[in-house]
Amino acid sequence: MQEGWENKISSVSQLGGIETSVLDSGSGRGVRIAWVNTGSGLRYKVVLDRAMDIADTFFNSHCLSWINETGITPPQPFSDKGIDWLRTFGGGLLVTCGLSHIGGPESDEYGERGLHGRISNIPAEIISIQQPDPFRGEMDMSITGRIRETSVFGPRLELKRTISSRLGQPVIRIKDEVTNNGNQSTPHMLLYHFNFGWPLANEGADILWHGNWQARDENSRLIFNEKNNFHKCPPVMKEHNGAGEAAAFIDCTANDKGWCVCGLYNSGLELAVALRFQKQQLPWLANWQHWGEREYVTGLEPGANKVIGQKKAREEGSLIILQPGEARCYELELEVMCDSDKIESFMQQYK
Repeated sequence: MQEGWENKISSVSQLGGIETSVLDSGSGRGVRIAWVNTGSGLRYKVVLDRAMDIADTFFNSHCLSWINETGITPPQPFSDKGIDWLRTFGGGLLVTCGLSHIGGPESDEYGERGLHGRISNIPAEIISIQQPDPFRGEMDMSITGRIRETSVFGPRLELKRTISSRLGQPVIRIKDEVTNNGNQSTPHMLLYHFNFGWPLANEGADILWHGNWQARDENSRLIFNEKNNFHKCPPVMKEHNGAGEAAAFIDCTANDKGWCVCGLYNSGLELAVALRFQKQQLPWLANWQHWGEREYVTGLEPGANKVIGQKKAREEGSLIILQPGEARCYELELEVMCDSDKIESFMQQYK
């Protein structure tokens, strides 16, 4: 943050902070949002009525997130059948999937589950908003909310989420706690669906991750195979128009402190994004690639589970079961880098 502001400003808003509002036009009319301005060039929109997911995200003049034409829509809590989830999937930097199912539609003796679960269609109850006050030396800002995925006689899961930043730092921090508030054990699945778009994701940009991987399905092997450099964003692919896509499941490699690091680097913009998460909390990473015309996006998706659905996870013995009162915590950090030395240091681990 630039120096010399102390006696030059009247309002902290000249440096940054959090501004809440309600959208009043289009498909998102009536949806509560919060714009977070870090004062570092990074600013992002938290959609309070959609599980506090993060939509538009900019660094200086560059958009980092992929934004679907659907845009922001009001929560639709009954979009939990089949692929109805796609009707309200507006893209954005982060869409939360879960809390009890991630993956495709399925049904078994335990019930019917739609694509990627219910949580992103549930509004948050806002607990607190902390504004920065640099006049008092308080540089941090945060929003904390509670999102409940619950039904009578059924699972009662609660997500307590805090999204925070610090004045002068291009960093987003997410701290989540998922608690079983019910009186019976319940399955738990969670996926952080980060979506990166143009101009950060562009032809020749690096898609960065380390770990053993496997293609999700036969169609995904057209991209995720040993002969193809799937760590580079390709040109637009007509094969990905419509429902064309590819994905890989990655057993991400952690550093000596237990952190996994993935991200994107665009050398033409001299711009990089690093996404960090704890291996113990989120042992899996999915890389989604969809390079269709006017739908050009790649996703980096840390998860508590592989994106295989509750049914298959139960069959293979990997399904997480939360006991009554049990909680799990998750922490992630996204950092934007434009300093050449910092980017070079970041890229060293991928050489």
